[in-house]
Amino acid sequence: MTAVKEAARTHIDANRDRLVKLSHRIHAKPELAFEEERAAAWVAGALDTGGMSVVTGISDLPTAFVATAGSGPLHIAICAEYDALPDIGHACGHNVIAAAAVGAGLALAQVADDLGITVHVFGTPAEEGGGGKILMLQRGAFEGIHAAMMVHPYPTELPVMSCLAVSHIDVHYRGRSAHASSYPERGVNAADAITVAQVAVGLLRQHIAGSDRIHGIVIKGGDAPNIVPAHTIGKWYIRARTMEELASLEPRVHRCFEAGAVATGCGMEIVSRSPIYSEMRADTELSVLYQANAEALGRVFPNLSHEERERASASTDMANVSLAIPTIHPMLGLDSLPAVNHQPEFAAYCVRPVADQALVDGATAMAWTVIDAATKSAVRERLLAGRRS
Repeated sequence: MTAVKEAARTHIDANRDRLVKLSHRIHAKPELAFEEERAAAWVAGALDTGGMSVVTGISDLPTAFVATAGSGPLHIAICAEYDALPDIGHACGHNVIAAAAVGAGLALAQVADDLGITVHVFGTPAEEGGGGKILMLQRGAFEGIHAAMMVHPYPTELPVMSCLAVSHIDVHYRGRSAHASSYPERGVNAADAITVAQVAVGLLRQHIAGSDRIHGIVIKGGDAPNIVPAHTIGKWYIRARTMEELASLEPRVHRCFEAGAVATGCGMEIVSRSPIYSEMRADTELSVLYQANAEALGRVFPNLSHEERERASASTDMANVSLAIPTIHPMLGLDSLPAVNHQPEFAAYCVRPVADQALVDGATAMAWTVIDAATKSAVRERLLAGRRS
């Protein structure tokens, strides 16, 4: 182990209690997309206290920020997420992500000038629908960044996340209300429209690619049983392997929604809820470096088949960053099976000792990966040149 790696690890270990406390604090007060006022302030505050220069409210997003240290030519970004899910809170472990980003960022800040790097920790809101990183990317936050990374809790360790492109939409149907018993013939039933659409989507599923996903919920189904529903809303995600395949799938799904309108005589409107999340293109060389560093810390990566890796596909706005600059998004195993992401049981795992150790290991592995990228001349030169691996 090089002296600089040892220094980074020592710094993270010395701050372990503070990092764990931050993780648990965020976990205890879950906040939804674009509403992460406390979490953003806590994470930014920890970085400021650690000596990094912090600017809040970047990219016209009140809960986004950037913390910076060093003045070297190689610019590395570490991304912190901290939004939660409705009802089940931090069931995707963003509290761990945020704390690991703080640990890695502060450790690298101590050695940034020795490494010839500038380290940026980005606070990125609204990963769980909203696309905070995409908005930040579009608004220039990642300009001049040569590589980006983050870690994400998961049941098992993975060097690369299998990632689908996804479109987030709301579908509105508007009919006409009437007394459901006395004058039903005078109503136009928007609940029937959404029922027809759901049936059509169900039938479509047998004719789409095995990697495609279409899933949704009804968030407004009417107001009372004796009123013909005049307005209903469905929230839907449409996923495919790539943005190109998604562009082919979306019109087919939209026709299912149109069928509901045609069958009932309702008006229909499709509203995009966020920018489209893309497929992931992880940087191969940085992924290899990360895995080697994580294994040196005792993390164990299971030998999964291609089918097993592909089966566990999800989506993230970090994928859009990966199309713009070399990026990695490895998964931190919590040994949680049968509990998986987006279950209350997984939320419970995200404040257990196994998650506390994962955030420390994830922070250290990221810091060591940055150190490798900065000190291995071929990797450094490639990143500075803007080339992918």
